[in-house]
Amino acid sequence: MQPYSLTIDKFLDHAAKWHGAAEVVSATAAGGATRTTYAELRERSRLTSGGLIARGLQRGDRIATLAWNTLDHLTLYYAAMGAGFVCHTLNPRLSVPQISAMVNQAADRWIAVGAGLQPLVREILALCPSVEAILLLDDQTADSSSFQKYPKWTLAEFIRDFGRETCWGDFDEETPAGLCYTSGTIGEPRGVLYTHRSNYLHTLRALQADSFAITSQDTVLVAVPMFHANGWGLPFAGPAVGARMILPGRHLEAAHLKTLIFKEGVTVAAAVHAVWLGLVEHLESEGGELPSLKRVVVGGSHCPEAVVARIEERLGVLVQTSWGMTELSPLGTIMPLDAPKAAGARGSGRPPLGLDLKLVDAAGVALSPQRNVIGRLRVKGASVADRYFGEDGSALDAEGYFDTGDLASIDDAGNLTIAGRTKDLIKSGGEWINPREIEEIVSSHPGVGLAAVIGRPDQKWGERPVLVVEPLKNCTLDRGMLLETLRGKVPDWWLPDEVIVVERIPLAATGKLDKKRLRREYGSA
Repeated sequence: MQPYSLTIDKFLDHAAKWHGAAEVVSATAAGGATRTTYAELRERSRLTSGGLIARGLQRGDRIATLAWNTLDHLTLYYAAMGAGFVCHTLNPRLSVPQISAMVNQAADRWIAVGAGLQPLVREILALCPSVEAILLLDDQTADSSSFQKYPKWTLAEFIRDFGRETCWGDFDEETPAGLCYTSGTIGEPRGVLYTHRSNYLHTLRALQADSFAITSQDTVLVAVPMFHANGWGLPFAGPAVGARMILPGRHLEAAHLKTLIFKEGVTVAAAVHAVWLGLVEHLESEGGELPSLKRVVVGGSHCPEAVVARIEERLGVLVQTSWGMTELSPLGTIMPLDAPKAAGARGSGRPPLGLDLKLVDAAGVALSPQRNVIGRLRVKGASVADRYFGEDGSALDAEGYFDTGDLASIDDAGNLTIAGRTKDLIKSGGEWINPREIEEIVSSHPGVGLAAVIGRPDQKWGERPVLVVEPLKNCTLDRGMLLETLRGKVPDWWLPDEVIVVERIPLAATGKLDKKRLRREYGSA
């Protein structure tokens, strides 16, 4: 058979040749949009690749991006990866010390800066000697005091001055393509280095009919940030099938998304569930319908069943729950389109072809049977990390499985339910309390928006649970009633010692509940 390397550039080549007129729309905060086609995007990306080579970048060099979901960011995705560079996506919601540590570990040579992020980059560059040049994205110009010692260009200027045609994909499919760091919701962020092959196979997994199942007939809103594990792979999956793509920029406010979805006729959208909950609250308050929207994919963190039902009812959509990790590229499991909707039956779905799951006990021994028991979840597949970037030693067990750090169960239909993080468990009086079960029940209360349970040190019991809740807009929560919601559904000794009602529960950089911050603020005895 013919040799055919599985490299990322082939997605955009395919889109340009067979879906060349399909649009990529990049929204602006003012309500406008920049529009291009896949054919134009490919040409622009290839010229950018040639310019980067002309400026002395070598295959394997890392180019950092600190940017939002925009056309320029997508252009650089393909320009960097297509030429054999590594696109290192940085999360602007992390701290300066965290971001600078990533840049230094990666030895990034260039950095591309999205709109509104120049002040943050100035702080980072003071700590990062490896960076040599700056690309300014999204039609912005440099502040007068910015980056004095660095060569810098807008992307348009760079293409005009240095752009040239170049060959894409003339390297092995195991060549590194992207670098992304974990969100750091448990420990410090760790790097995962994706290859062209792993991203290509992940894209095929995501496009399966029981997975994202997008086609050329869809208009896809990529509301999950492109710095969050390759935007869940949608920047690759969209071009791979010629789907029309909508990039919302940095603005994920409900009013902005409502207008964008309605105006552009979005059919499929993806983001953490907090985004869709905000949209539901906005529609309930301001009115309006989104008739084009058919499906919403949620991930990033567990979405309680009551929240799923609320999103489906108000938006008139099918919600596909999913589970994944940066280390999985990131898709692990997703609920098929024809899954039953009975309460509690959905979980996080099944693994598409290309990923295997295994449940083990505390000693790492596989459980028997594997169904309808709770165990520690391990995964194996062609787009699962073997080891962390810059770290020695494999992260896999003797059978090649990666330890996710999650507790989970698998039902008779193969659907995965995440029962919680092993590091989130609360040990009280020598017995374990699972915060996830409490959070699920409390989230079903009609006045609760978000709920989080953390452990607090206790002199007698070791640890005791504390419940932190965020009410829905215009709702008042009674702490006693919340405890009554739990009574009889969990053991009495699981009942939280304190209920704290806050205006907003803090979210981590990827939209997950920020339990590290909650522990700092409310976890002291």
